[in-house]
Amino acid sequence: MNETVKNVGLFGLVACLIVGTGFVQGANAALVIVNFGLISAIMALGVNLQWGFAGLFNIGVMGFVALGGLAAVLIGMPPTTEAIAAGGGRMLIAMVVGVATIIGAVMVYCRMAPGRTRTVALIALLIIGFLCYRALFDPARDAIEAVNPAGTGYLGGLGIDGIWMVIAWPVGGMLAAGAAWVIGKTALGLRSDYLAIATLGIAEIIIAVLKNEDWLSRGVKNVVGVPRPTSYEVDLQADPAFVERAAGFGLDPVLGSTIYVKLQYSVLFTIVLAIVLILAQLALASPWGRMMRAIRDNEVAAEAMGKDVTARHLQIFILGSAICGMAGAMMTTLDSQLTPAAYQPLRFTFLIWVMVIVGGSGNNFGAVLGGFLIWFLWIQVEPASAYLLAAITAPLADGSALKDHLLDGAAHMRLITMGLVLLLVLRFAPRGLIPER
Repeated sequence: MNETVKNVGLFGLVACLIVGTGFVQGANAALVIVNFGLISAIMALGVNLQWGFAGLFNIGVMGFVALGGLAAVLIGMPPTTEAIAAGGGRMLIAMVVGVATIIGAVMVYCRMAPGRTRTVALIALLIIGFLCYRALFDPARDAIEAVNPAGTGYLGGLGIDGIWMVIAWPVGGMLAAGAAWVIGKTALGLRSDYLAIATLGIAEIIIAVLKNEDWLSRGVKNVVGVPRPTSYEVDLQADPAFVERAAGFGLDPVLGSTIYVKLQYSVLFTIVLAIVLILAQLALASPWGRMMRAIRDNEVAAEAMGKDVTARHLQIFILGSAICGMAGAMMTTLDSQLTPAAYQPLRFTFLIWVMVIVGGSGNNFGAVLGGFLIWFLWIQVEPASAYLLAAITAPLADGSALKDHLLDGAAHMRLITMGLVLLLVLRFAPRGLIPER
């Protein structure tokens, strides 16, 4: 079969599955799959840059996604003026002291000759800087979190609303890129398995910070009401012109407004995905892309040709992480809330890696296909399994231990399906559904 025809057929199959969902479960359910599929495809492109282009085994994806979500809060939520007045200034000074301590320690380490004097100076600087930082940070944190802890208890953000909220998406990418630079400077010299452990550990640290630093992200209290770059359903339902248009399509105002808002998100997310995909394709076909694949295939030979392998690894690690951070900001604006406890490795690491492997590592279109296909299965397998098991166990008496056990197992069919799909693809298409050319 012609490769182009096969690839178009695979995308067409996924499109038919989503359209079929619209006919069976309604347009609202289909658009939910489309929107999260678009976000998942963007995340898969970020991971594909790192693994497919450069062979970097990053399993700290959820940390960068969480930083993108934090960026949406810092950009969109209104500032808590009382909290800023109570401890905002001291918190800023504390952050400056902390950064200055780190920079000072690096300068001492780099500029002083190795020996006891450097060691003593470094330890003394770190201890004094830490004590000064805590002396400023602790009172500021307590003052901020004491301001209406049930409703706010944090500094808030810049208060940007409306279509300008899309600014949060590139800001999320920049925040993730900054974290990736710090991580990359310390961890990219490690062997691939140690790099994976390091990125996972750092991602867990980022999540722990978001869960516990209430002054920054409200922790496990969650931030709700994050502004959107789209219309609001309530406003649409109060607009007589929209109500009339919805009635023209045979929709009630509530369902019509929900579908309309989701369509707006779909358009915005599609634009972002198209931009990222085009840039990734241009990078893949460029001399830079060929160099990255050469480094991936044989680092020793690439170094012998004068290529700075560590610098190139750092470069693509930052780019891939920035894309994941941008996707995280998009998801937070779609959900309209930041829930740090929801950033689990199963959703933001394992599932994204399955998307890349199943779609085709090293192929950008394969990553996009995997993003849509795996997300569709992740959403639809559980209800489909519940329906199927209910039909199978219908002859059994209510209260039967076997019937209850089978029905309870429907929730676990997601994991079984992901494992089965991964095994089948690795057996019959080890390079993915759309392999690297």
